[in-house]
Amino acid sequence: MVYHELGRGLPQPSKRKVFLSYHHGGDQLYYDAFSKTFCDDYEVVTDNSLERRIDSEDIDYVMQRIRDEYVTGSSCTIVLVGKNTWGRKYVDWEIKSTLEKEHGVIGVQLPTAPITPQNTVAVPDRLNDNIKSGYAFWLSWLEITASAHSCTQFIEQANARDRKLIVNTRERRLRNA
Repeated sequence: MVYHELGRGLPQPSKRKVFLSYHHGGDQLYYDAFSKTFCDDYEVVTDNSLERRIDSEDIDYVMQRIRDEYVTGSSCTIVLVGKNTWGRKYVDWEIKSTLEKEHGVIGVQLPTAPITPQNTVAVPDRLNDNIKSGYAFWLSWLEITASAHSCTQFIEQANARDRKLIVNTRERRLRNA
């Protein structure tokens, strides 16, 4: 655990940073619930809707900003997967940036994610590639939010995964579905 000084008192543990990637229009409630549940345990980093914050049409510039301002310094990206997350370009770009940094990735099935007749959930393709390769975890909302201890264990396990399992060869999604 990393420590830093607070005034003249004893060193205090610094909170681990996690980056949450999600569809803002559909899953904000789950981001809010995660942040509230784990505010004492993690510094939750989010993009606060990159579409509005990074005013640029230059994809490479936007990708650099995602890497430098949101992913760098975090230890893991948690992708909240709801009904429409699979088709969001910024979610794809955030996952891509996370994999380029070789950070851990955890996909979380939200209760709003519809289950197909084949008993599957639509997830972003890049996330799915890494779930299949064994690099990314796939968890339910109940699993990730069961306790701070279990969430920490999942984050540590995600960060310990073999970087050789990373699959990041897809072209960037250029439009929202």
